[in-house]
Amino acid sequence: MSAVPASTPRTGMASSIAIVGGLFFILGFCTWINGPLITFVKLAFEVSEVSAFLVLMVFYLSYFFLALPASLILNRTGMKKGLALSLAVMAVGAMLFGQFATQRWFAGALGGLFVIGGGMALLQTAVNPYISILGPIEGAAQRIALMGICNKVAGILAPIVIGSLVLHGIGDLDAQVKVADAATKAQLLSDFAAKIHTPYMVIAGVLLLVAVGVLFSPLPEVRAAEANAVAADGAQEKRSIFQFPHLWLGVLCLFVYVGAEVMAGDAIGTYGHGFDLPLDQTKLFTSYTLTAMLVGYLVGLVLIPRFISQERWLAVSAVLGVVFSLGAYVTHGYVSVGFVAALGFANAMMWPAIFPLAIRGLGRFTQTGSALLVMGIAGGAIIPQAFAVLKQHFDFQLVFAALMVPCYLYILYFAVSGQRAGRAHGG
Repeated sequence: MSAVPASTPRTGMASSIAIVGGLFFILGFCTWINGPLITFVKLAFEVSEVSAFLVLMVFYLSYFFLALPASLILNRTGMKKGLALSLAVMAVGAMLFGQFATQRWFAGALGGLFVIGGGMALLQTAVNPYISILGPIEGAAQRIALMGICNKVAGILAPIVIGSLVLHGIGDLDAQVKVADAATKAQLLSDFAAKIHTPYMVIAGVLLLVAVGVLFSPLPEVRAAEANAVAADGAQEKRSIFQFPHLWLGVLCLFVYVGAEVMAGDAIGTYGHGFDLPLDQTKLFTSYTLTAMLVGYLVGLVLIPRFISQERWLAVSAVLGVVFSLGAYVTHGYVSVGFVAALGFANAMMWPAIFPLAIRGLGRFTQTGSALLVMGIAGGAIIPQAFAVLKQHFDFQLVFAALMVPCYLYILYFAVSGQRAGRAHGG
């Protein structure tokens, strides 16, 4: 059943999709800038690799803690006000990070990232179910694929922008810092840290402008309970969110998926550095993964649902994830990094398939289910941090494969069986 009333003009839906696409672009830029930030904070704050990975941990843990409160906020504010509020919160976080990073106060900078993540938790909780139920749920993967293209184009641009504006010449700077005396070292690092201030102030300003734009946009309100009810599943008769096992299996599926996605996207620079590849090259590796994801989205747009169902393509993607992870393990250098980047192709259509499959038939529980799924984004905090810690004690390629292969195997289970749990009568 469509979320948009029959009287809504087709152009109205197109404009709504365009606006939401812009929001997904913002989500992508603010998410995938974190990979280069690992390199930035490691040098600017003189912290260990494990501490540098706190950039990811703090950012993605904010989803876990704030997704359910975000759902409550959205219930009170409605769609447009909630979206505007989320962008305003992200703007505050960007200003905090830019200011504290310039001052080289690591705890304050991490706090700014947590605030950005909090705003994004609110934004994700709203826009993902919105685009999923804006039309027939069976075609949700295709609509989310369009959003994914917006997201990943931003993700490709983010490392390039931060690389050229902030990380340019970082290899030479790192060499200078290692041989400098204390006073020169402090000055070099202060000057380097100050480069982050202007980009983040600009990001904050853009977020505030978009917040105002969304507030006065023609985005329609969508009632999830009416749009996402599947009578055959008995959603309207169920009284508890715990009566939807496919949702809970989907939460775990998103947890391991986001962990795998962040490993392939944000941790790829650290992975490449394990082969002693130069920093001036590894700072751009995230863009390679995002380019592969963009290709994956384009393929998904062509194939789903015309030639293959979203759940079957999810299974194919999971198998590719296993193959590419093992390929990265048995090769070395740039070839191994190439396999990690290729995981972007495998990952591309996973979120577009997992999210609508997990919320299918939730009816009046759709908003809460969406919040629980957004909490699963915390996998982006836990799995990369496990990689950063374990690689201190074991071969980094072995650790990467040992973390990634089980993730993709579980995604394969969800695609084949888990997404049908508790829905024996179809729907």
